[in-house]
Amino acid sequence: ENKIEYLFIAGDLYEQEYVRKTTIDYINAQFKSIPDTKIFISPGNHDPFIKNSYYSNYEWSKNVYIFKGKFERISEENVDIYGMGFTDFHLEDSNISELCIQDENKINILVMHADLNGAKDMKGYSYNPVTVNQLKNLNMDYVALGHIHNTNYSQLNERIIYPGSTVSLGFDELGNHGMVVGEILKNSIKLEFLKLDDRVFVEKEVEITNLNSNEEIIEKIDMLDFE
Repeated sequence: ENKIEYLFIAGDLYEQEYVRKTTIDYINAQFKSIPDTKIFISPGNHDPFIKNSYYSNYEWSKNVYIFKGKFERISEENVDIYGMGFTDFHLEDSNISELCIQDENKINILVMHADLNGAKDMKGYSYNPVTVNQLKNLNMDYVALGHIHNTNYSQLNERIIYPGSTVSLGFDELGNHGMVVGEILKNSIKLEFLKLDDRVFVEKEVEITNLNSNEEIIEKIDMLDFE
């Protein structure tokens, strides 16, 4: 409806282990319904570009481009779009230090699945850890990140953005969920966060010392203000 020119999906679009072809068919039908929007996908750790993935074995809509492995540059008339994708369920290093802008006169955008200032998980795996300084040193006009399912959007940090997931899947994904939309120009940027999920997971502390049953606890929870 708003004639969006570009749509960036920075990974975790689906779960490789569980996704069904009917789900991919549905997603692709949505992409086909917006043929004038160019869609760029950077596969992540949940949906890596591997031999048996739908990214490599499915005929996606013509307006969809999927980044694979090493950094690539897609050159448009006024914008260069850089990106890379996971080719495994974890990634130690994307060699981001080797990435350089080719044309500083264009609007330069990076689409990447990455763990911002991240460390290895309990199993010793990394998910493309990068630092804020590394991203700032690239001098990109906008960095579209995926991996963290909560948004980091704010007016103070509007060029390096995790939009978060469009819906919340549990209590480890608190707060509002949606997408970030806006206009990116060479010398200015105007973004806004659009809430898409009506359901919101919140945490509340409830004093239950003087309550004597589960029913009383439920009644007290029902009386809480979640606005």
